[in-house]
Amino acid sequence: MSSIEFETFEHGADIGIRGYGHTIEQAFINGAKCLFFYMYDLEDLKKESKDIDGVKEIDIHLEADDLISLFIKWLNTLIAESDINSTVFFDFYVKILDLKLKARALGISRDKVEAGVEVKGATFTEAKVEKKDGIWIAQCVVDV
Repeated sequence: MSSIEFETFEHGADIGIRGYGHTIEQAFINGAKCLFFYMYDLEDLKKESKDIDGVKEIDIHLEADDLISLFIKWLNTLIAESDINSTVFFDFYVKILDLKLKARALGISRDKVEAGVEVKGATFTEAKVEKKDGIWIAQCVVDV
């Protein structure tokens, strides 16, 4: 795998997000990181995440009928939890088994970071979760 964990891609007035990983869990984690790095200026957290004060933890349990739906549900749940708890997530622990996702999201208060672009939700546009050349890719377009 290249050193790229995640990236955005252009899609008209909206933006696409894409996470990569050697496992499906890594791809989901990196897709979520892509979302929050796009929504907020988190570059400093990338380097110092172990030394951050006031970290909040939220447990998430989801299930879906297929991997694409699970990925979209995952991102939309994170967006909702971020809004409800005024929290910006920056790190994630994920386990996926039989289309069930168990995760812990780590975040900090929204007032500790600079806002970027407001994302309304993840969509099924260009959504895919697939393994290609040994690397998992999880992607979709988010409504901004």
